[in-house]
Amino acid sequence: MSRAVDILHGGRWRDIAARVLAAVPLNYAVTSALTMLIARLLPGGAQQASVGATLMSFLIFAGLAMTAFAVRSVSRLWAGLIATGVIAALADWCLIDWGGRL
Repeated sequence: MSRAVDILHGGRWRDIAARVLAAVPLNYAVTSALTMLIARLLPGGAQQASVGATLMSFLIFAGLAMTAFAVRSVSRLWAGLIATGVIAALADWCLIDWGGRL
């Protein structure tokens, strides 16, 4: 217990706070963009694709949250999540612009 307190007082609290911010709010945004993309790409009706993508989103969110605390570099974590979110959002935008289903 005292080792954990020493780590927190040693300036590691910023690292932990950055990981928590990446694990919850940033992860939520990235998972939302990926869920929209998956729903547009899944075959079948819009309702079935939405339900399937929503079910997959739970796995994506849990995986990204665990990854946030497993990687060594916080900066790489943020860069990877932001890049993934931007790419997914651009793909969503392109699919909508090219006439994909809403």
